[in-house]
Amino acid sequence: MKKINVLFAILIASLSFGQAPSGYYSSATGTGYTLKTQLYNIIKNHTDRGYSGLWTTYSTSDRDHQNENDNTIFDLYSEIQNGKDPYNFTYGTNQCGTYSVEGNCYNREHMIPQSVFNSSAPMVSDAHHIPPTDGKVNGIRSNYPHGNVATASTTTKNGSKLGTSAVSGYSGTVFEPADAFKGDIARMYFYFATRYENTVASYTYDMFNKTSNQVFTTPFLNMLLAWHAQDPVSAREIERNNAIYARQGNRNPFIDNPSYVNAIWGGTSSGGSTGGGSSTGTKSDLYFSEYVEGSSNNKALEIKNETGASISLSSYSIKKQTNGSGSWSSGLALTGSLANNGKFVIVNSSISSTCYTKTNANISTSSTELTFNGNDAVGLFKNGVLIDIIGTFNGGTSNFAADVTLRRKSTATAPKSTYSSTDWNTYSVDSCSDLGNRTAQEVNNTSQIEILAYPNPNKGTFTLSFSEKNETYLIQIYSLLGQKVFEKNVTSENEIQINNLTQGIYHVTVSNQSNNKTLRIIVE
Repeated sequence: MKKINVLFAILIASLSFGQAPSGYYSSATGTGYTLKTQLYNIIKNHTDRGYSGLWTTYSTSDRDHQNENDNTIFDLYSEIQNGKDPYNFTYGTNQCGTYSVEGNCYNREHMIPQSVFNSSAPMVSDAHHIPPTDGKVNGIRSNYPHGNVATASTTTKNGSKLGTSAVSGYSGTVFEPADAFKGDIARMYFYFATRYENTVASYTYDMFNKTSNQVFTTPFLNMLLAWHAQDPVSAREIERNNAIYARQGNRNPFIDNPSYVNAIWGGTSSGGSTGGGSSTGTKSDLYFSEYVEGSSNNKALEIKNETGASISLSSYSIKKQTNGSGSWSSGLALTGSLANNGKFVIVNSSISSTCYTKTNANISTSSTELTFNGNDAVGLFKNGVLIDIIGTFNGGTSNFAADVTLRRKSTATAPKSTYSSTDWNTYSVDSCSDLGNRTAQEVNNTSQIEILAYPNPNKGTFTLSFSEKNETYLIQIYSLLGQKVFEKNVTSENEIQINNLTQGIYHVTVSNQSNNKTLRIIVE
């Protein structure tokens, strides 16, 4: 889950995700499905608190201690990234009950529907895959698989969608959560596939392939891997994992160690980065970094790799939807590999030499994917699953980017399967000189303050530095369980010293009337 308050890059030398007891994963030494079985043996036999016990678990596992930090129920189906939630639920007071519209009450959402396992214990009450969600949206999702939506029939107040499937090979109805929570949900699925390895092969579900090892059909597996990569583990997930461990006695290993996902099922690793624009491995997968929709045949795309490792392009392709309707094109396959920090340029073979020298491109082609206009959505696909997009699929004939060049802002921290114009800077027609050459980081929006906390990790003493001077900021520091351990008003660069802090991850909230930012520090 991406945080609503942007987590700035703060000179993190290393990042410890969860807080599992020492030695908890000491027997998880294998790879592939051997590792999956080892994890199953670690997390099986948890304490079943019963279906009604979920309400008690939610008192500690699903409270908002990071975003609005108002202690309300944290609901994946109503929370809005970078904006005000449409409604909030008070723990206990707003528990369902009956509902008729969004915002009436919260209930218990089984990510893997109860009907799949016949409401059997302990699956029916395992909090690791059953978060609290809005009752109405829970009902809208019903028993449909989670997936990427092609055409939405229903859109909820936080942008979750029900509609026809865009998952390759599946033509049914799917429910797509907001981008900010896709990783959270993917890791719940991976948990279920591992915790119930001994029974999952007997379950009938459109996302499952009736095996105990891969568990998922290949198209749905590729989608979950993409969601896991696009939306890295957040502080909220870590807090939730710790709280459920305190109640059930087992953990979600894919929150504690996100790399387990790829060690078992393959795919690109989900990072733990908190900032964008760096060249040291801050992006979770390849992404579109530039788009040229110029005059005549001046069409070009740039793809960038900031994952921290070289990536084979054999699984990637570019597809286009024409005039905002219809199906994706058959696709332009990418070839070769892309080094970390490298850029891959694809141009229309008739591009003007005054715009770009086509012999410098990685691919020069006349294929339909490079004949896009300003109302044609263009998608980057991995193993047939959409991971990044320019424009809106089924967005209609209106232009979203005609006769312009778009360059991705450094604040965009991952590829996104939903287009937002706010992720891009816009330049005049035929601005081509930057293709393949950009090395300097773009500057963040000047309305946002830049904050650094260093050193990190530290022993409880660190310095806060602000880009805006002569401002008064309220500094509050919280543990992952929401306990406030420090509060102070400061007006300039300050050394913060807190004695007797236990080792772990803490959140530093910096706020005034116009800004509200959160940093993550590690105390060793």
